[in-house]
Amino acid sequence: MKLNRRDFSRLSALAALAGAFPTVDAQNESETSGRKFRWCIVGLGRISMGHFMPAVELSKTGKITALVSGHREKAEKQAAMYNVASPSIYSYETYDEIAQNKEIDGVYIALPNSMHAEYTIRAAKAGKHVLCEKPMATSVADCRAMIDACQKHHVRLMIAYRCQYNPLHLKAIDLIRTGAIGQVQVIESAFGFPIQPGEWRLNKKMAGGGPLMDVGVYSLNACRYLTGEEPSDIKANASTIDHDGRFDEVEENDGWTMKFPSGILASCATTYGGDTGGGGFFKVHGSKGWIALEPAFPYQGKHLAARLGDGQDLDMPEPDKDPWDFVRQADHLAECVWSNKEPKTPGEEGLRDTQVMSQIYQSAGLKGL
Repeated sequence: MKLNRRDFSRLSALAALAGAFPTVDAQNESETSGRKFRWCIVGLGRISMGHFMPAVELSKTGKITALVSGHREKAEKQAAMYNVASPSIYSYETYDEIAQNKEIDGVYIALPNSMHAEYTIRAAKAGKHVLCEKPMATSVADCRAMIDACQKHHVRLMIAYRCQYNPLHLKAIDLIRTGAIGQVQVIESAFGFPIQPGEWRLNKKMAGGGPLMDVGVYSLNACRYLTGEEPSDIKANASTIDHDGRFDEVEENDGWTMKFPSGILASCATTYGGDTGGGGFFKVHGSKGWIALEPAFPYQGKHLAARLGDGQDLDMPEPDKDPWDFVRQADHLAECVWSNKEPKTPGEEGLRDTQVMSQIYQSAGLKGL
């Protein structure tokens, strides 16, 4: 077989990527002992039914043993798919009864943003570990209350920053930390999509804000883990261009810049009116090269490219499909619980993003979180 220079670069990159996959001790323990981390799914929407629940089924560590939903018929259909016993189907009113269910180790909270705090705190009081979708909450005070409740009741709290467990994102971080592109100077990132009317995300009480609270947090969080620093100076603007009724309560666009202590500058944008290529992107410009992930944030199909300081070009397509990002998240929390260690993305990580988002809104002349 003849390989051209591009083919060789792609194969070399994939070989290099193999080392970026995190090892999962929890899978090894589960395979050896037959032990399972037993999940209660709170909220039966697109992300839970379409991504997380299939991931638990694919995972070697997890098992779905309970459901919480306001729609009994929908819950019963899901229960039949995952062999969940009828007594382990709860409504939001009977949610606290999970405390008596010894077949639940942790909950996955996939509710509208404004409900994250309440159902995390109630889970903590029930003695259940928590994996909560991002954004963590719609206020800084709620984030702190969630952290306090989980600490008080001795349960783990993990925020579902799936990209921090993705091999391509981990590879980008490793290349930066090892100096492969020299000193990072500037980061660009954007993520957005044209939102359809009627989405709950357009309700400020439920969502907490516009695209920043939904897809903008991906760019924000990426800048923080790519630099390993916290932003020290933030300037922002928000706008609404399409006055068609969708944005009566939340903004349509957010743009902001951040300066980090090292001097690195980041420029980010998020939108509910425009298209950023179906999955957003980031590009990191260094003194000796660059790294780009485009698309960067979708459930599958991510693609890393780089020009390194040694003259090497990297071309690294994502080797696996949805829902493997969710599998890695589920396995990580199981490992942390079984090993009695703190998750990589604990409540404090979600709190910090919420604090920064509050600063972005304040700088843009909107009410902070």
